[in-house]
Amino acid sequence: MVEHVREGLRKPFKTLSSMYFYDDEGSRLFQEIMALPEYYPTRTEFGLLTEHAAAICAALRPTSGEPFYLLELGAGDGLKTKILLRHLLEQGAQFTYVPVDISTGALDGLSAALQAELPGLAVEPVVADYADALTLMASRPGRKAVLFLGSNIGNFFPAERQAFLQRLRQPLTSDDRLLIGFDLQKDPRQIRAAYDDAQGVTAAFNLNLLRRLNRELQADFDLTAWQHYTDYDPFTGAVRSFLVSTKAQTVHMAAIAESVDFAAWEMIHTENSYKFTRPLIEKLAADAGFAMQEFFTDNQAFFSDVILTPKA
Repeated sequence: MVEHVREGLRKPFKTLSSMYFYDDEGSRLFQEIMALPEYYPTRTEFGLLTEHAAAICAALRPTSGEPFYLLELGAGDGLKTKILLRHLLEQGAQFTYVPVDISTGALDGLSAALQAELPGLAVEPVVADYADALTLMASRPGRKAVLFLGSNIGNFFPAERQAFLQRLRQPLTSDDRLLIGFDLQKDPRQIRAAYDDAQGVTAAFNLNLLRRLNRELQADFDLTAWQHYTDYDPFTGAVRSFLVSTKAQTVHMAAIAESVDFAAWEMIHTENSYKFTRPLIEKLAADAGFAMQEFFTDNQAFFSDVILTPKA
């Protein structure tokens, strides 16, 4: 975190990485966001997975019936994943669920819930970021199905997204499968509202990043002097989130002996959330060494869950 923060806040156009949103409080706030009426991705994907559970599970599990690992990057509360877990258990699939998340609190809550709701499920939770999870995945023998649900792939810049998919491809064989969620392009007003809700939960989620820096880097961000701002560019498909300084101020971070000056209305870029089209998804997959096996979407074509097969 230290080097990311130092580097990001020294740039002419300041940035903070969205990977630091998800401390325990950030994870809790994101659960609230997913229940908001404006935030369509979660409920849309939930419905999609419910409708297509049988076909999705059939595409993910080995046809031979052999045991496999179901590894999920960024597991969160597992609400949507439980749809697939229940179906796999009902079908008698032999598998171990490996939820990966950077939030200990989120994984503890998920593990407790799964033990109560699905007592027959084998679970091996792992507290790690995506990079460590990829290393873990490479070290595991046997068949793997990797889940990257939600619209997390959209949080990467285009070049980072391609590199991430290529790194995902490296430890996989042609027998493995990758399921990724993609938020699709739609009415720009609907997209923007999903990231700037009327209740202010998304604003609190964004501002919590500064609260985390105050706690972990002994910073003195005055949260009353910062605002959440979001825009959406339909040409690039990018939702961009910012923290805006409402006055000229200097912030001190004692833990790293760093001070940062902010002009009035200067912004810190905190997150992108890109939206996709099917042709773009197909190109992303092909360029990273995957072939599209299945493309599942809802009846409004708001969201898609795509199953990719590594090319031999």
